[in-house]
Amino acid sequence: MSLIQSSPLLRNALALDAAACAGMGLLLATAAGPLAGPLGLPEGFLLGAGAVLLPCAVLLGFLASRRLLPRLAVYAIIGVNLLWIVESIAILLLGWFAPTGLGIAFVLAQAVAVAVVTELEMIGFRRSPVQAEALLGMDGAGLR
Repeated sequence: MSLIQSSPLLRNALALDAAACAGMGLLLATAAGPLAGPLGLPEGFLLGAGAVLLPCAVLLGFLASRRLLPRLAVYAIIGVNLLWIVESIAILLLGWFAPTGLGIAFVLAQAVAVAVVTELEMIGFRRSPVQAEALLGMDGAGLR
């Protein structure tokens, strides 16, 4: 397994992603009913999105606290975020729902927020060096 030494930017971006997922997840999970009408989005859809975001927040928070991360985990986070953005746009373009003007603004605003966080994660990932020696607890000099 290939590990990276998580750059400060990557850790901060993951923490921001965790906080955003937690905040949005709590909002959607606890207020799906009252939000459904003004947003023009089904209550079950909002509740489901909130339920998905809460465990994601826990995982992202855990990863943000780690100095060493599996490269594959970071790729997966970035990939899921990109998928979230694409699906958000698809909601608006493919007519799956009939969001109100406020609902359209809500979907676009959260998609832009996810895009910004994802870009920060990608920059932070590029700044994170591969740590092959971390697997063995060595500093690259053998036994030290």
